[in-house]
Amino acid sequence: MSAIVLVVALWIVQGALAAAMCLCVLRMIQGPRAQDRILALDALYICAMLQLVAFGVRSGSTIYFEAALIIGMLGFVATVSLAKFLMRGEVIE
Repeated sequence: MSAIVLVVALWIVQGALAAAMCLCVLRMIQGPRAQDRILALDALYICAMLQLVAFGVRSGSTIYFEAALIIGMLGFVATVSLAKFLMRGEVIE
C-alpha cells in the first residue's frame, strides 16, 4: 500500500514541477526586466534539480542525485555571475 502511495505522490510531484518549469520559461521569455529573467532562470534550475531528485527516487538510481548536485552548483555560479553582471556591468574584475 505504501509503495502505491509513493508512486502516485512522485507522479504528482513530477507533474507539478513540470508545470512550474513551464511557468518559469514563460517568465523568462516575457519578463519585463532582466532581474525577472534571472529570477526565473534561478527557479528553473531549482525545479530541474528537484525533478532529477524525484526521478532518482522513483528509479532508485544514484546517478540522478549526482546530476542534481552538478546542476545545483552550476546554477548557483550562473546566478551569482549574472547578478554581478547586472550590478557592475562586468563579471571578471
